[in-house]
Amino acid sequence: MSRPVFTAHTPDTAPAAARPTLDAAQRKFGYLPAAVALMAESPQLLKGFLGANAVFEAASLAPVEREVLVLTVATRNECHLCVAMHTPTLAGHGGTPELVDALRAGTELPDARLEALRRFTLAVLDHRGAVPDAELAAFLDAGWQPRHALDVVLGVGTYTISTFANRLTGAPLDPPLAAYAWQPAG
Repeated sequence: MSRPVFTAHTPDTAPAAARPTLDAAQRKFGYLPAAVALMAESPQLLKGFLGANAVFEAASLAPVEREVLVLTVATRNECHLCVAMHTPTLAGHGGTPELVDALRAGTELPDARLEALRRFTLAVLDHRGAVPDAELAAFLDAGWQPRHALDVVLGVGTYTISTFANRLTGAPLDPPLAAYAWQPAG
């Protein structure tokens, strides 16, 4: 349940600068996601996240790779909403049930290259970007390029915005995502 101090806006109640974004989100999803409605209180936050997300989606990482990163950030930051939202997205991009389950559990991935991406994403988060040389080398040794490392930073930044905003506002799980509900272990 959202925190009472934050308003879940509609296109009619949102600040004027957020209204076109809410309309577009409602058209895209067929409903207005609660997270978007809550972020609309700050049109700049909403536009910033969606703009960064659009840039991230054009980065050098393939769709499955981007979703591995997003789910890694979401589970680390304990954003139940992002995990639920990105679970079917990963599956829709061809992510296997084993991959999805491992990401949701925070355990080793069945694909070595994607596991290197998951570990590097965690290293970026854990070391606030100052990834130790050995961890960067392991990432590159798995077939990744320096550009990918920087695109991981882009993805981490983008989804830190989302996960932090969702947690701050107490964004609830939208009914269409109920089948993908997730809670952190322990």
